[in-house]
Amino acid sequence: MTATERFRDRTVVFADGTAGRTIEIASANPLNYHQLVGDPGAMPPASIDGKLFLPTKRAGKVPLVIVVPGSLSVAPSHLAHAETFVGMGFASFVLDPFGGRGGTSTVANQTQFSFAASAYDVMVAVRTLAALPEIDAARIGLQGHSRGGSAVLMAAMRHLNRGVWGDTTRVRAVLAAYPWCGHQPIDPDAGGAEIRVVIGDRDDWCSAQQAQGFVQAVRLRGSPASIRIVAGAGHSFDRREPIQRVDNASVSPAAPTAYLAEDGSFIHPTTGIANPALVDRDLAVYALKAGYGVKGATIGSQGDQADVFRADMIDFFSRTLR
Repeated sequence: MTATERFRDRTVVFADGTAGRTIEIASANPLNYHQLVGDPGAMPPASIDGKLFLPTKRAGKVPLVIVVPGSLSVAPSHLAHAETFVGMGFASFVLDPFGGRGGTSTVANQTQFSFAASAYDVMVAVRTLAALPEIDAARIGLQGHSRGGSAVLMAAMRHLNRGVWGDTTRVRAVLAAYPWCGHQPIDPDAGGAEIRVVIGDRDDWCSAQQAQGFVQAVRLRGSPASIRIVAGAGHSFDRREPIQRVDNASVSPAAPTAYLAEDGSFIHPTTGIANPALVDRDLAVYALKAGYGVKGATIGSQGDQADVFRADMIDFFSRTLR
Protein backbone atom coordinates (compact mmCIF):
# COMPACT_ATOMS: atom_id res chain seq x y z
CA MET A 1 0.00 0.00 0.00
CA THR A 2 1.46 3.37 -1.03
CA ALA A 3 1.47 6.42 1.22
CA THR A 4 -1.52 7.88 -0.66
CA GLU A 5 -3.53 4.70 -1.30
CA ARG A 6 -6.34 4.02 1.14
CA PHE A 7 -6.80 0.52 2.48
CA ARG A 8 -10.40 0.44 1.23
CA ASP A 9 -9.17 0.92 -2.36
CA ARG A 10 -6.89 -2.11 -2.25
CA THR A 11 -7.89 -5.51 -3.57
CA VAL A 12 -6.95 -8.06 -0.92
CA VAL A 13 -7.32 -11.76 -1.70
CA PHE A 14 -6.04 -14.55 0.56
CA ALA A 15 -4.31 -17.68 -0.69
CA ASP A 16 -7.56 -19.70 -0.58
CA GLY A 17 -9.34 -17.15 -2.77
CA THR A 18 -11.14 -15.29 0.04
CA ALA A 19 -11.54 -11.66 -1.04
CA GLY A 20 -12.01 -8.71 1.27
CA ARG A 21 -15.25 -6.74 1.11
CA THR A 22 -15.10 -3.09 2.10
CA ILE A 23 -17.51 -2.06 4.86
CA GLU A 24 -18.08 1.62 5.65
CA ILE A 25 -18.78 2.47 9.30
CA ALA A 26 -20.15 5.70 10.78
CA SER A 27 -17.91 6.65 13.70
CA ALA A 28 -17.01 9.88 15.49
CA ASN A 29 -14.16 11.94 16.96
CA PRO A 30 -14.98 12.44 20.65
CA LEU A 31 -12.78 14.95 22.43
CA ASN A 32 -12.30 12.54 25.32
CA TYR A 33 -14.00 9.66 27.11
CA HIS A 34 -16.20 12.09 29.05
CA GLN A 35 -17.82 13.30 25.84
CA LEU A 36 -18.21 9.72 24.62
CA VAL A 37 -20.06 8.77 27.81
CA GLY A 38 -21.95 11.93 28.67
CA ASP A 39 -22.57 13.87 25.48
CA PRO A 40 -22.28 11.54 22.47
CA GLY A 41 -24.52 13.77 20.38
CA ALA A 42 -21.81 16.44 20.42
CA MET A 43 -19.12 14.15 18.99
CA PRO A 44 -17.98 15.32 15.52
CA PRO A 45 -18.81 12.59 12.99
CA ALA A 46 -16.16 10.54 11.26
CA SER A 47 -16.25 7.82 8.64
CA ILE A 48 -14.04 4.77 8.91
CA ASP A 49 -13.89 1.53 6.98
CA GLY A 50 -12.27 -1.86 6.77
CA LYS A 51 -12.37 -5.13 4.93
CA LEU A 52 -14.50 -8.12 5.87
CA PHE A 53 -13.25 -11.60 5.01
CA LEU A 54 -15.73 -14.49 5.13
CA PRO A 55 -14.66 -18.16 4.94
CA THR A 56 -15.71 -19.61 1.60
CA LYS A 57 -16.89 -22.83 3.22
CA ARG A 58 -19.40 -22.08 5.95
CA ALA A 59 -22.72 -23.38 7.16
CA GLY A 60 -24.79 -20.71 8.80
CA LYS A 61 -23.47 -17.83 10.89
CA VAL A 62 -19.78 -17.75 11.79
CA PRO A 63 -17.74 -16.20 14.62
CA LEU A 64 -15.94 -12.95 13.91
CA VAL A 65 -12.60 -11.48 15.01
CA ILE A 66 -12.05 -7.76 14.43
CA VAL A 67 -8.36 -6.91 13.91
CA VAL A 68 -7.43 -3.36 14.96
CA PRO A 69 -4.03 -1.97 13.90
CA GLY A 70 -1.79 0.33 15.88
CA SER A 71 -0.19 3.69 15.19
CA LEU A 72 1.43 2.57 11.92
CA SER A 73 -1.93 1.59 10.37
CA VAL A 74 -2.68 -1.67 8.54
CA ALA A 75 0.40 -3.85 8.05
CA PRO A 76 0.96 -7.23 6.35
CA SER A 77 0.98 -8.85 9.81
CA HIS A 78 -2.62 -7.76 10.44
CA LEU A 79 -3.74 -9.27 7.15
CA ALA A 80 -1.82 -12.45 7.98
CA HIS A 81 -3.72 -12.72 11.27
CA ALA A 82 -7.01 -12.13 9.46
CA GLU A 83 -6.11 -14.89 7.00
CA THR A 84 -5.37 -17.23 9.91
CA PHE A 85 -8.82 -16.57 11.36
CA VAL A 86 -10.48 -17.31 8.03
CA GLY A 87 -8.54 -20.59 7.93
CA MET A 88 -10.01 -21.40 11.35
CA GLY A 89 -13.52 -20.98 9.92
CA PHE A 90 -14.06 -17.52 11.38
CA ALA A 91 -14.89 -14.26 9.66
CA SER A 92 -12.32 -11.52 10.13
CA PHE A 93 -12.53 -7.76 9.73
CA VAL A 94 -9.44 -5.55 9.41
CA LEU A 95 -10.27 -2.04 10.59
CA ASP A 96 -8.66 1.06 9.09
CA PRO A 97 -9.00 3.95 11.56
CA PHE A 98 -6.79 6.30 9.51
CA GLY A 99 -7.97 6.54 5.90
CA GLY A 100 -11.28 8.20 6.61
CA ARG A 101 -9.55 10.72 8.87
CA GLY A 102 -7.04 11.70 6.21
CA GLY A 103 -3.98 10.24 7.92
CA THR A 104 -1.70 7.23 7.86
CA SER A 105 0.00 7.20 11.27
CA THR A 106 -0.07 8.60 14.79
CA VAL A 107 3.47 7.51 15.63
CA ALA A 108 4.89 11.03 15.90
CA ASN A 109 1.78 12.52 17.51
CA GLN A 110 -0.70 10.29 19.31
CA THR A 111 -3.12 13.19 19.89
CA GLN A 112 -4.16 13.64 16.24
CA PHE A 113 -7.42 12.02 17.32
CA SER A 114 -8.29 10.84 20.79
CA PHE A 115 -7.86 7.41 22.29
CA ALA A 116 -11.58 7.67 23.02
CA ALA A 117 -12.14 7.90 19.26
CA SER A 118 -10.10 4.73 18.76
CA ALA A 119 -12.23 2.90 21.32
CA TYR A 120 -15.42 4.26 19.78
CA ASP A 121 -14.31 3.02 16.34
CA VAL A 122 -14.20 -0.49 17.77
CA MET A 123 -17.57 -0.17 19.50
CA VAL A 124 -19.41 0.95 16.37
CA ALA A 125 -17.58 -1.62 14.24
CA VAL A 126 -18.87 -4.34 16.56
CA ARG A 127 -22.40 -2.95 16.40
CA THR A 128 -22.33 -2.69 12.60
CA LEU A 129 -20.81 -6.10 11.91
CA ALA A 130 -22.95 -7.93 14.47
CA ALA A 131 -25.99 -6.99 12.39
CA LEU A 132 -24.70 -8.73 9.24
CA PRO A 133 -26.56 -11.96 8.38
CA GLU A 134 -23.32 -13.98 8.07
CA ILE A 135 -22.06 -13.09 11.57
CA ASP A 136 -22.83 -14.92 14.81
CA ALA A 137 -23.35 -11.90 17.08
CA ALA A 138 -22.87 -14.08 20.17
CA ARG A 139 -19.31 -15.01 19.15
CA ILE A 140 -17.38 -11.83 18.44
CA GLY A 141 -13.74 -11.36 19.38
CA LEU A 142 -11.44 -8.36 19.25
CA GLN A 143 -7.71 -8.31 18.56
CA GLY A 144 -5.89 -5.00 18.79
CA HIS A 145 -2.22 -4.14 18.37
CA SER A 146 -0.41 -1.35 20.25
CA ARG A 147 -2.79 1.65 20.08
CA GLY A 148 -5.32 -0.82 18.71
CA GLY A 149 -4.70 -2.93 21.82
CA SER A 150 -5.62 0.05 23.95
CA ALA A 151 -8.71 0.55 21.78
CA VAL A 152 -10.04 -3.00 22.19
CA LEU A 153 -9.44 -2.99 25.95
CA MET A 154 -11.26 0.29 26.45
CA ALA A 155 -14.04 -0.70 24.04
CA ALA A 156 -14.74 -3.69 26.29
CA MET A 157 -15.27 -1.52 29.38
CA ARG A 158 -18.97 -1.48 30.22
CA HIS A 159 -19.25 2.07 31.52
CA LEU A 160 -17.79 3.27 28.23
CA ASN A 161 -19.65 1.01 25.78
CA ARG A 162 -23.09 0.90 27.40
CA GLY A 163 -24.32 3.89 25.40
CA VAL A 164 -23.37 2.11 22.16
CA TRP A 165 -24.17 -1.52 22.96
CA GLY A 166 -26.93 -1.11 25.53
CA ASP A 167 -27.19 -3.66 28.32
CA THR A 168 -25.65 -6.50 26.30
CA THR A 169 -21.96 -7.34 26.38
CA ARG A 170 -21.31 -7.56 22.65
CA VAL A 171 -17.89 -9.24 22.69
CA ARG A 172 -16.85 -12.58 24.13
CA ALA A 173 -13.06 -12.36 23.91
CA VAL A 174 -10.45 -9.60 23.68
CA LEU A 175 -6.78 -10.12 22.82
CA ALA A 176 -4.70 -6.98 23.32
CA ALA A 177 -1.27 -7.29 21.74
CA TYR A 178 1.39 -5.10 23.39
CA PRO A 179 -1.22 -2.44 24.34
CA TRP A 180 -0.50 0.99 25.76
CA CYS A 181 -2.33 1.01 29.09
CA GLY A 182 -1.78 4.61 30.14
CA HIS A 183 -5.55 5.19 30.33
CA GLN A 184 -7.52 2.87 32.60
CA PRO A 185 -11.03 3.08 34.05
CA ILE A 186 -11.31 3.29 37.81
CA ASP A 187 -14.02 0.61 37.44
CA PRO A 188 -12.66 -1.89 34.87
CA ASP A 189 -15.89 -3.86 34.37
CA ALA A 190 -15.52 -5.93 31.19
CA GLY A 191 -18.97 -7.45 31.54
CA GLY A 192 -17.65 -10.99 31.61
CA ALA A 193 -15.71 -10.77 28.35
CA GLU A 194 -12.44 -12.69 28.60
CA ILE A 195 -9.37 -10.46 28.39
CA ARG A 196 -5.93 -11.60 27.25
CA VAL A 197 -2.82 -9.41 26.99
CA VAL A 198 0.39 -10.50 25.25
CA ILE A 199 3.42 -8.22 25.55
CA GLY A 200 7.20 -8.48 25.48
CA ASP A 201 9.47 -7.64 28.40
CA ARG A 202 11.73 -5.62 26.06
CA ASP A 203 8.91 -3.39 24.78
CA ASP A 204 10.11 0.23 24.67
CA TRP A 205 6.76 1.69 23.52
CA CYS A 206 4.46 0.29 26.19
CA SER A 207 4.86 -0.78 29.81
CA ALA A 208 4.43 -4.47 30.60
CA GLN A 209 4.00 -3.53 34.26
CA GLN A 210 1.18 -1.10 33.43
CA ALA A 211 -0.49 -3.85 31.40
CA GLN A 212 -0.14 -6.23 34.37
CA GLY A 213 -1.96 -3.72 36.55
CA PHE A 214 -4.83 -3.38 34.09
CA VAL A 215 -5.22 -7.15 33.74
CA GLN A 216 -5.21 -7.67 37.50
CA ALA A 217 -7.81 -4.94 37.97
CA VAL A 218 -10.10 -6.55 35.37
CA ARG A 219 -9.67 -9.92 37.07
CA LEU A 220 -10.49 -8.52 40.50
CA ARG A 221 -13.58 -6.84 39.00
CA GLY A 222 -14.90 -10.26 37.99
CA SER A 223 -14.01 -10.94 34.36
CA PRO A 224 -11.56 -13.66 33.31
CA ALA A 225 -8.26 -12.01 32.44
CA SER A 226 -4.68 -13.13 31.86
CA ILE A 227 -1.37 -11.78 30.63
CA ARG A 228 1.59 -13.39 28.92
CA ILE A 229 4.93 -11.59 29.06
CA VAL A 230 7.24 -12.94 26.35
CA ALA A 231 10.90 -12.96 27.37
CA GLY A 232 13.18 -10.99 25.07
CA ALA A 233 10.36 -9.68 22.85
CA GLY A 234 9.94 -6.05 21.93
CA HIS A 235 7.10 -4.10 20.37
CA SER A 236 5.24 -5.59 17.40
CA PHE A 237 7.04 -8.90 17.78
CA ASP A 238 4.39 -10.61 15.63
CA ARG A 239 5.37 -8.67 12.47
CA ARG A 240 7.95 -11.14 11.07
CA GLU A 241 10.21 -8.22 10.24
CA PRO A 242 13.77 -7.54 11.45
CA ILE A 243 14.04 -5.28 14.46
CA GLN A 244 14.16 -1.67 13.31
CA ARG A 245 14.15 1.72 14.96
CA VAL A 246 11.33 4.21 14.37
CA ASP A 247 13.12 7.50 15.00
CA ASN A 248 10.07 9.77 15.01
CA ALA A 249 8.09 7.72 17.53
CA SER A 250 6.99 9.75 20.56
CA VAL A 251 6.53 7.46 23.56
CA SER A 252 6.33 7.73 27.34
CA PRO A 253 6.02 4.17 28.68
CA ALA A 254 7.02 5.09 32.24
CA ALA A 255 4.46 7.90 32.70
CA PRO A 256 1.87 7.48 35.49
CA THR A 257 -1.51 5.99 34.63
CA ALA A 258 -4.42 8.38 34.04
CA TYR A 259 -7.56 6.78 35.46
CA LEU A 260 -11.09 7.47 34.24
CA ALA A 261 -13.94 8.32 36.58
CA GLU A 262 -17.36 6.70 36.08
CA ASP A 263 -18.43 9.60 33.83
CA GLY A 264 -15.35 9.14 31.64
CA SER A 265 -13.46 12.15 33.01
CA PHE A 266 -9.71 11.84 33.30
CA ILE A 267 -8.35 11.86 36.84
CA HIS A 268 -5.09 13.79 36.66
CA PRO A 269 -2.22 11.74 38.14
CA THR A 270 -0.85 14.60 40.25
CA THR A 271 -4.13 15.97 41.64
CA GLY A 272 -6.35 12.90 41.95
CA ILE A 273 -9.23 15.08 40.74
CA ALA A 274 -11.55 14.12 37.88
CA ASN A 275 -11.80 16.90 35.31
CA PRO A 276 -14.21 16.57 32.34
CA ALA A 277 -12.21 19.17 30.39
CA LEU A 278 -8.97 17.18 30.32
CA VAL A 279 -8.05 15.68 26.95
CA ASP A 280 -5.28 13.37 25.76
CA ARG A 281 -2.99 16.27 24.90
CA ASP A 282 -3.14 17.65 28.45
CA LEU A 283 -1.87 14.36 29.82
CA ALA A 284 0.75 14.02 27.08
CA VAL A 285 2.07 17.50 27.86
CA TYR A 286 2.21 16.62 31.56
CA ALA A 287 4.18 13.45 30.77
CA LEU A 288 6.67 15.41 28.66
CA LYS A 289 7.17 18.15 31.22
CA ALA A 290 7.62 15.56 33.96
CA GLY A 291 10.45 14.02 31.96
CA TYR A 292 8.78 10.80 30.79
CA GLY A 293 8.81 11.55 27.07
CA VAL A 294 11.19 9.58 24.84
CA LYS A 295 11.92 10.05 21.15
CA GLY A 296 12.39 6.90 19.11
CA ALA A 297 11.52 3.27 19.73
CA THR A 298 11.90 -0.14 18.07
CA ILE A 299 9.60 -2.65 16.39
CA GLY A 300 10.06 -6.11 14.95
CA SER A 301 10.78 -9.68 15.95
CA GLN A 302 13.56 -12.20 16.12
CA GLY A 303 13.80 -15.95 16.37
CA ASP A 304 10.47 -17.69 16.87
CA GLN A 305 8.72 -14.74 18.53
CA ALA A 306 6.17 -14.30 15.73
CA ASP A 307 5.33 -18.01 15.94
CA VAL A 308 4.89 -17.72 19.70
CA PHE A 309 2.39 -14.94 19.20
CA ARG A 310 0.49 -16.78 16.48
CA ALA A 311 0.19 -19.93 18.57
CA ASP A 312 -1.11 -17.96 21.56
CA MET A 313 -3.61 -16.14 19.35
CA ILE A 314 -4.95 -19.36 17.81
CA ASP A 315 -5.25 -21.04 21.18
CA PHE A 316 -7.09 -18.09 22.72
CA PHE A 317 -9.72 -17.64 20.03
CA SER A 318 -10.16 -21.38 19.42
CA ARG A 319 -11.04 -21.74 23.08
CA THR A 320 -13.23 -18.65 23.45
CA LEU A 321 -15.13 -18.47 20.15
CA ARG A 322 -15.72 -22.05 19.06
